[in-house]
Amino acid sequence: MTSMLNRVHHTSIICSDYKKSKHFYTEILGLKVLRETYRKERDSYKLDLALHGQYVIELFSFPNPPARPSRPEAAGLRHIAFEVEDLLMVCELLKKRNVAVEPIRVDENTNKRFTFIADPDDLPIEFYER
Repeated sequence: MTSMLNRVHHTSIICSDYKKSKHFYTEILGLKVLRETYRKERDSYKLDLALHGQYVIELFSFPNPPARPSRPEAAGLRHIAFEVEDLLMVCELLKKRNVAVEPIRVDENTNKRFTFIADPDDLPIEFYER
């Protein structure tokens, strides 16, 4: 059966502190701003972020968003994962930027190395070595 889907278009994230999350995703992870919109009627920002020119994350702010359980393994969307060339280099760069990095693990199915960090709202982000 041929899939009716083309690709993943973007991942949407609602943050609790817009300035802190914008800094994290642009200055720490290096995503580029495509478009930033303030919606006065909702008191909300919408920030479209790109990786290598491709739209990947839609970052929203809303006044007082409720917390969403992430750990332990709550039902629902688990994490976002980025492929990297050199996991050790990425880990060192993140540590220099004061980001806590979990110990590197090896995927038992692929033998590939991976690790996790948390964004400012403690949402898990995985880095998976190519």
